[in-house]
Amino acid sequence: MAHRRRACSGESGQATPEYVAVVLLVAALFAALLTLGGAALPGGDVARAVASKLVCAVKGTGECGELATRVAAQPTQSERIHGPEIAALIDARAPTISFEGREPLRGNPELPTRTDEPDFDSLPVDFRDCRERACADTILHGSIEHTQTGLSPTAFVHVIDCRDVEPAAEEGYDCSGERAGAVYLQYWFYYPESATDPFGRKGFHKDDWESYQVRIAPDGGALARASSHEGYNGRTGGLGSIGSDTGWYWPRAGWDTILDQIRVAAGSHAGTTRAEEDDSRHIDPSNLEIVPLDPIVSGGDLPDFEVTPPWEKDVWTDPESMGT
Repeated sequence: MAHRRRACSGESGQATPEYVAVVLLVAALFAALLTLGGAALPGGDVARAVASKLVCAVKGTGECGELATRVAAQPTQSERIHGPEIAALIDARAPTISFEGREPLRGNPELPTRTDEPDFDSLPVDFRDCRERACADTILHGSIEHTQTGLSPTAFVHVIDCRDVEPAAEEGYDCSGERAGAVYLQYWFYYPESATDPFGRKGFHKDDWESYQVRIAPDGGALARASSHEGYNGRTGGLGSIGSDTGWYWPRAGWDTILDQIRVAAGSHAGTTRAEEDDSRHIDPSNLEIVPLDPIVSGGDLPDFEVTPPWEKDVWTDPESMGT
């Protein structure tokens, strides 16, 4: 035993650099595992205690109490609100957001593109920080990390968990029929303005909310859809489905097998679930700020929007609703 102690310590009794590195590595692995597994991890409390004690013992600070334990665990906001399992799904299914190129004049592809203003796109932002286009725009191309004013692209998340129907129903969610057993992830994007005309005024309104939604079946299979003004879209879309004989529009569910990407239309921000090769801007999921929306809604004191916000839409409680 004495030999082992000498092998792991110097003449002054302090841990050698190699020993410190090994112990800190083990503690870091504990912390990483706990972040992934959270409260659902068997023996999680014990593991947290061990990790924090290891760190404190090596650092020799004596701060081996509750603070060190919290640091070792480091739960994310999504983990605190939704639990580690759902939080992991939210991160795994967060989409890459790509943006349609500049629109041609009057929507005619044979006409030249606009040259009367800089080539820009508005990014989805946190409405609590920005409700003007000036703070949401970017003129950069490639992988976008922030707006021109430094704001992070933001996705607000709402979850409807229909795996246990009765508790979900008590919370006001419709988990009947095909919904039962599924988990629905709703990623909501706020834009300060919306305009469908290439000249920027037709269809213009302050505030715009669009969404990307994922349905995860009990067997793990997933489908996705994106919202537009009057309907949901998969890899293609528009305002809805047009009858070949009648020319009428009708709502559609829009679920598609293409996953983990959403393409945002210029001006209107309508979405489809497949990017295009000529899209020159995109937001990687790692650069997307994920914000649970439910605590914001329950906290009240929400601003007035010129369009219906997510929490007042039917799809907020009925995940299969075809209304947007």
